[in-house]
Order: sequence, then C-alpha cells, then structure tokens
Amino acid sequence: MPRAVRFQQYGGIEVLRVVEVDRPVPGPGQVLVRVVAAAINPGEAKIRTGALHDRWPATFPSGQGSDLAGVVVETGAGVEGFASGDEVIGFTDDRASHAEFVVVATADLVHRPADVSWEQAGSLYVAGTTAYAAVRAVAAGPGDTIVISGAAGGVGSIAVQLARDTGVNVIGLASEANHRWLAAHGALPVAYGEGVLDRIRTAAGDRSVDAFIDTVGAGYVELALDLGVAPERIDTIIDFEAAEKHGVKTEGNTAAGNAEVIAELATLISAGRLEIPIAATYPLDEVRDAFRELERGHTRGKIVLRP
Repeated sequence: MPRAVRFQQYGGIEVLRVVEVDRPVPGPGQVLVRVVAAAINPGEAKIRTGALHDRWPATFPSGQGSDLAGVVVETGAGVEGFASGDEVIGFTDDRASHAEFVVVATADLVHRPADVSWEQAGSLYVAGTTAYAAVRAVAAGPGDTIVISGAAGGVGSIAVQLARDTGVNVIGLASEANHRWLAAHGALPVAYGEGVLDRIRTAAGDRSVDAFIDTVGAGYVELALDLGVAPERIDTIIDFEAAEKHGVKTEGNTAAGNAEVIAELATLISAGRLEIPIAATYPLDEVRDAFRELERGHTRGKIVLRP
C-alpha cells in the first residue's frame, strides 16, 4: 500500500506519522501522480501546531503538503492534455502532497520542462507563487528600491530574483551567512537585528525606500512604515495582525496560486533567470527531521521531501 504523512492532533513534529493509506483514485478531470518531490513550508508547520487554527483549521486525521512534482500514472474520465508517463509540476489544496501518490486536477498541473530539476519543480507552488504575488502587490518597477525581509528564505530568495528581474534595486535582510548568495543574485545584503533601520538607510544611500516585502513578521511592517514606505506598497505574508492594524497588503499564495504562474516561473528557471535554492532533501520517512530543520529557521531556500 502507498504511504502518506498524517497527524491526528495539533502538536510538534512528534505528531507526524508516515502511514499506509489506500491508493487514491482519480475522478473526472483528475490524474493520479506518483510524487517525486514535494517541498515543505513554514505554513504547514504552523497549521500542524494549531497556530493557524482560526484561519486554516485542520480536520483529523490530517495530511499535509501542497507543492508537488511527479509522474502521471493514471488518468480519470475526460482528461485531455495529460497521459500516463507525463512529468508534471502542480499543487493540491487538499493537504495531500507529502505522500507517494496524490490525485490532482489537470487544471492545477503543467508539464515539467526537462531542465527544471525535480527539487526545483517540487518547490514552485507555495514559495514561488507567494513571491510572485508579493512582488506584484508592491508594484515595484525599474529604478525602485525595495527591502525584503527573510531575503534568503524560501519565499524571500525567489522574491529577490523576481524583483531584480524587473530592474528593481533590492536590499535583502538576512544573516551574514547568506550575504554572499544575495550579492551574487544582485541584491544588496544587510544584516538584521538591532540597528537594522539605520543600516537600511545607509544601504539605500540617496534613494528612498519605495516598497517592502515582509516574509518574517516580528515588527517588519512597523519598520517599513518607519522607513517612510506607503502602506499600499508594503506586503506581509505572515503578520496579519499588523496588516489589519496598519492597512498594508497580505497578498501571497492565494493571489497567484495557479498553473499559469507556475508555468511562468518554470520558464524563468529554464531561461536561467530564476534559481530555486535547495537547502536539503529528505526521504518521506524522515519528514520529522525535515521539519525540525525548517523550524530552526535561517534556511537558505527550500527543503524538499523525496517520497
């Protein structure tokens, strides 16, 4: 029998189990995908702990996982454009991709370009479309200066590159261990911590800070306002309380989470204009270890399960 990640109650990584499940059966307009790579995300950890219960409650027993890349092994009735053996990138909103097999609607899939690695393909949905939406939300254009917190993380590292691709000056907040990577990708790295506001102003020089993307929370919305950024040009993907208080944006995955954006991001990877940094890969059986690493923080790029 195929295996999948499940948890029966809210809690730490200890509640995660890899269990045998029935093989999913695709319905009309769906295909069954053998998962080759599926990224893990901070939001999944917060859902598992119950921290997001009011916003995204879990029903037990719960699966997890949205990102996926794999191979079609079975098609449902009426499926067009996909056949058994096709290599695909996509997503599920059923918290189900941390598994060996998952049913996916064909509308939520694109074909995997041969030059996009499995790990990158399996990391595109949550982080990639969130970064895409955030850059679009703050309307950053050529010549603008934008600050991105958590600039070397899963979302931040992609947002840095998408912003730079449009001619934006990027100041990336990250630990010093990630400064070389940021500089190599066209961003001006700045260390976070005490005194960060002054360091940002020094890095910006004579330029004003025009926009701010917050992927961390912990006061960065207020920091953006202190820098003089207009609320409509601040986007946070995590600090919903501050967003409500100050009227800033919260556009993320739900604003751009579709197959068309995934295809666009995959094309950028193929063209050498986008890199998805892969911090680590784990087999499905080591899902607890994968989340343990994720929840330590300071990971550059994505952590991926390889079922």
